[in-house]
Amino acid sequence: MVRLRLDLSYDGTDFHGWASQVRPGEEESLRTVQGTLERVLSLVLRCAVRLIVAGRTDAGVHAAWQVAHCDVPLSSLEQRSIGGDPSKLVRRLARLLPEDVRVHGVSFAPEGFDARFSALRRNYVYRVTTSPRGALPTRARDTAVWPKPVDIQLMQDSASDLLGLHDFAAFCRPRPGASTVRDLQAFRWLDISTDIEPELYEARVTADAFCWSMVRSLVGACLVVGEGRREAGFALGLLGERSRSSLVPVAPAKGLSLVGVDYPSPELLASRAMKTRNMRTLED
Repeated sequence: MVRLRLDLSYDGTDFHGWASQVRPGEEESLRTVQGTLERVLSLVLRCAVRLIVAGRTDAGVHAAWQVAHCDVPLSSLEQRSIGGDPSKLVRRLARLLPEDVRVHGVSFAPEGFDARFSALRRNYVYRVTTSPRGALPTRARDTAVWPKPVDIQLMQDSASDLLGLHDFAAFCRPRPGASTVRDLQAFRWLDISTDIEPELYEARVTADAFCWSMVRSLVGACLVVGEGRREAGFALGLLGERSRSSLVPVAPAKGLSLVGVDYPSPELLASRAMKTRNMRTLED
């Protein structure tokens, strides 16, 4: 068996998220990114393929740069069209995958590499417009619309309050047995308005990992402060809670894109994966 690393992107609009919702070998009733990729990879490699991903995106969320890995028999790469070179899969996959999924690269993964557990951090971008006319038609699939004007400085102040290692339970949909402690390393709001795209804002968010709906909840908490619906300090006050807060709106999925995953140097991949697998608490 050999481990392959896949670098890929997708438009999440017409997918029910990343994660396949059926067991291997069964027919998938809902269209997912994982199910689509695994079906085509299994066809090309002539073996069952199961993908592990760096970040399991929700329904409607996009990825400009996602990372996954899979373990396959070396013999599956020894077909004439592949010749033992996994990079040749890129052209094969481009012919068979739908246009809203692209694989940029396939390579032999370094020893100890795990797409999910070896990652140091994930980087997201959220695009949102408050323009009365809505999003530019050519960006309508990746730009959310917020119904009221916002003050970007108030949003930035809220974002800055949340930086650091915290329990983000108030911003996460619960998963049994999962930790909600995360290290939020960057959260920056930018006004990227132009004549053709007025009242357009971008949030750049980086953390070692994110729990379910965390990025969209962080964005939503800032937006309600920016529009004046919540007072300054609203987001900071939620860090003391230990369960999902009903006061935090979840921003629309369409504005969110995973834009990158960072990994340590090859010799640190295995140790990073071992550390990440441990359940983390604030005391740690």
